[in-house]
Amino acid sequence: AHSVSCLQSLVSKCREFPVSIFFIIINEFCERFSYYGMKAVLILYFKYFLHWEDNLATAIYHTFVALCYLTPILGAILADSWLGKFKTIVYLSIVYTIGQAVLSVGSINDLTDHDWNGTPDNLSLHIALSMIGLILIALGTGGIKPCVSAFGGDQFEDDQEEQRGTFFSLFYLAINCGSLLSTIVTPNLRAKECGIHTKQRCYPLAFGIPAILMAVALVVFIIGSKMYKKVKPQGNIMLQVCNCVGFAIVNRFQHRSKEFPKREHWLDWASEKYDKRLIAQTKMVLKVLFLYIPLPMFWALFDQQVKWKLFGLVIRAVYTLHTLRSLVIKIVNPILIVIMVPIVDSLIYPLIKKCKINFTPLRKMTVGMFLASMAFVAAALVQVQIDKTYPVFPAAGQTQIRLMNLGIFPATAQFQPQLQTVDVAPDEATGYMTFETSKLQSVHITSASVNKTEALHLLEGQRYTLAFKWNLTNINTNLISDLTSKPEEGKNLVRFINDFPYTVNVTMNYEVFGELPPFSVGNYSVVEGRKVPYLIEASWRYNRCTGRSKKFGFGSAYTISVDGCTNHTLDVTNFEDIAPNTVHMAWQIPQYFLLTCGEVVFSVTGLEFSYSQAPSNMKSVLQAGWLLAVAVGNIIVIIVAGASKLDKQWAEYVLFAALLLVVCILFAIMASFYTYVDPNEIEAQFSEEGKKKDKKAQDDNITEAEVDSRM
Repeated sequence: AHSVSCLQSLVSKCREFPVSIFFIIINEFCERFSYYGMKAVLILYFKYFLHWEDNLATAIYHTFVALCYLTPILGAILADSWLGKFKTIVYLSIVYTIGQAVLSVGSINDLTDHDWNGTPDNLSLHIALSMIGLILIALGTGGIKPCVSAFGGDQFEDDQEEQRGTFFSLFYLAINCGSLLSTIVTPNLRAKECGIHTKQRCYPLAFGIPAILMAVALVVFIIGSKMYKKVKPQGNIMLQVCNCVGFAIVNRFQHRSKEFPKREHWLDWASEKYDKRLIAQTKMVLKVLFLYIPLPMFWALFDQQVKWKLFGLVIRAVYTLHTLRSLVIKIVNPILIVIMVPIVDSLIYPLIKKCKINFTPLRKMTVGMFLASMAFVAAALVQVQIDKTYPVFPAAGQTQIRLMNLGIFPATAQFQPQLQTVDVAPDEATGYMTFETSKLQSVHITSASVNKTEALHLLEGQRYTLAFKWNLTNINTNLISDLTSKPEEGKNLVRFINDFPYTVNVTMNYEVFGELPPFSVGNYSVVEGRKVPYLIEASWRYNRCTGRSKKFGFGSAYTISVDGCTNHTLDVTNFEDIAPNTVHMAWQIPQYFLLTCGEVVFSVTGLEFSYSQAPSNMKSVLQAGWLLAVAVGNIIVIIVAGASKLDKQWAEYVLFAALLLVVCILFAIMASFYTYVDPNEIEAQFSEEGKKKDKKAQDDNITEAEVDSRM
């Protein structure tokens, strides 16, 4: 009921919007679909099509993202100083569309695959086209970022403040709707196979659809051209502001002596050269930019969602299909944004207003920072639970080994020289034991009065299983190398060891694991997690036996011993090499919910605040400053993560949460000293003063003319 009333309230507000607004919102939806759709498969394109190493692919990816948030400064200068917002958006959207098209063409495998072997013959051409495309995309998307939201704000009259606030909420909603749909669509398009001569992952389609959406965004925006309210640029305002600030600093330094009277504001020292209107506008901009100083810390935490998505693959999933699990993790934030924006705008804020609480924009942003900090506390708590279930692998200078008794009698093993003695029951295995590699030399095994000493030549940092079996007068042994990392992306790994006295052919759910000689072990194969056991079949000569595996979870590894056959039923023993993930994915919901609430309160408000406190000729400049905070936030992540010596992920989350909490307190203190202004009112005062001066000058000229005529 609350959701329905929220939507009804939102619709009633939208009826008061200028018609031009809807062209801008549709344009933003299509552009964000284009950007996030391309971005969703970009790092996979680097890794699997261009065959770059992980480090290089990650570095280029983050460089591209940083460039996308640095170029808004260029777009803001063009819009406010030269072309105006409308022309800047149109021209840079054309550049953007060309960039998407070039990237799509560069991903066509058949472009240089002249020998039809499925591999590009001239990879350098594909790299060159891809880089050109990405540079054009960065210029386009970054250049229009500060202009579109500010251009939308320009469409409202001065007395439509409430409608303008609703517009910024809808604008943010359009961003996340585009992100949500593209994150679902483009990875699925990439998963398809396409090509003229050989079938490959369909990157041309995955990049081509975003290119088409960007072209649609451009066309929709141009269609609304005659309906837009277009504010003309007022010269190179950025240069004027910089010159004004520079002159004020130099002039103040030159008049630092006490004999010169102090002035109300340090920028007033520019009054000898610059008019009061420009000085007042510069004061407004610098006051807001000063408040922006702590903001990058929020975006530093927000961008850590990448790590949340990664450890989302380490926890137990809700769905049986891995693709669905990955998809759910990727779209949680956009889904929550789509739900929360109308609820916060039409329900939460009105309720707070009815309680007569003065919930100013800066207070909203402070609350958003606090919620983001708490989200990372929640993430740290979940990570602690994950770490409890995560296997401990050998460190440098160490080796881990376990014993697996496949015989019918219990056994006792002593690691030499006199390190440790363990008992092993039949058809059971010990846990992994950790030893210093240099000290472990051999193991002495005793089972049913039969002894054997097995020399151990082990490598540092490795895991081993020593499988053994009593055999009348001897003990057969097999030293097996084990995994030293948990299976990626929640996958399971399974291998078989043959406990039959003859060679058997093993299949599981009709997937062939190959022939296994007696007491030999096969290689690991990937097995999907599922709620029902797998069918295992062992065949030899003219015999066949079937049995059932255990139910596999996610992220586990097993060695399955094929022991015997009783009435055509296969006897198997499951040995757990790596335990499955046990923390449920639903435990991530609280942290996503807190971060999303923080984002809605912080980011939407920040966009509106940046617009409302900016002078008419510097709207895009402040929007660019807001976006620049995102780029600085990414740089903070790199610096903090690089400087941090923390080896635990939860500790890094706590570190970031503590940093944001400190920044939140600092921001709250800074915000308490901020005085809200109405740029239109201030500019109107200067306009009125200017008109009076002009009228006075005209009167003076008329008087002089009358005097001259009388003479």
